[in-house]
Amino acid sequence: MPETRRVPNPKVAVTRELPDAVMERMTQLFDTQLHRGPVGMTREQLAAAMAECDVLVPTVTDEIDAELIAGAGPRLKLIANFGAGVNHIALKAARARGIIVTNTPGVLTEDTADMTMALIVSVPRRLAEGEKLVRSGAWQGWSPGGMLGHRIGGKALGILGMGRIGQAVARRARAFGLSIHYHNRHRLPKVVEAELQAQWHPNLDEMLGAIDILTIHTPRNADSEGLLDADRIALLRPHVYLINAARGGIVDEDALIDALEGQRLAGAGLDVWKHEPQIDPRLLALPNVVMTPHMGSATYEGRMATGEKVIANIRMWADGHRPPDQVLEGWA
Repeated sequence: MPETRRVPNPKVAVTRELPDAVMERMTQLFDTQLHRGPVGMTREQLAAAMAECDVLVPTVTDEIDAELIAGAGPRLKLIANFGAGVNHIALKAARARGIIVTNTPGVLTEDTADMTMALIVSVPRRLAEGEKLVRSGAWQGWSPGGMLGHRIGGKALGILGMGRIGQAVARRARAFGLSIHYHNRHRLPKVVEAELQAQWHPNLDEMLGAIDILTIHTPRNADSEGLLDADRIALLRPHVYLINAARGGIVDEDALIDALEGQRLAGAGLDVWKHEPQIDPRLLALPNVVMTPHMGSATYEGRMATGEKVIANIRMWADGHRPPDQVLEGWA
């Protein structure tokens, strides 16, 4: 366990422009170095900040790798991530240097579940295609065969990763008449399964062949990188829709594009990509793909709650206590 000691008025480096109220509060509480502007710090700026600060506040767009951590100054003892995912931080390297890493779990659960449910509805009902048709001026009015999609009621929803977000999606999906199937490393307690009316599939491949819609809610780590590869995507039946509002690297994008182009999948709803903000032009050309710009957690309330958690973690650490949201060994 990294040593904790009291650090009055810690020097805090914030890598991206956060909501004004969050940055103002940080400035009031700490010796805070803010980074303004629409983009984050460059690698050189990150290295310079890490050489001098006590606390680094990065976001998902900052790749805090082992080389950067190795070059950090001796003062850096806390990386207080603005967000729940920590796959962009070299956790083992941080632990080796005695640097605590914290995140902000729980505050974005409902927002991400809302966005996921929106995609689950949007793709089968062709909402993005319909919106573009109206804006183009080419719509000729209602017709019995116009813009036909598929209803989602009565379909089987497969949830890959049944943590906070997966369970929140399941609660929403039940209200739309979907049956709930899930694959998770560990089975949920029976009382939770009963509440969600969810069926556990210990074998992921078996679940993939039995569902109509797949939604992904597992963290991106060494175990989940490329988890939905070409072989697993091939197990999905041609009428299936794939939804991903988790992390882009979990899905093999080339295999997904091949399946969509070959009509071996009915469509996809994507809020994340492996190389974002760059998006494969083949995806952009597909009409049966609904795309949103990594906005699953983008609410005013969610961003403020995230900032409050970051501040709470820094304050607890600065007072010499273990931060409430310290990332433990299981994330590595």
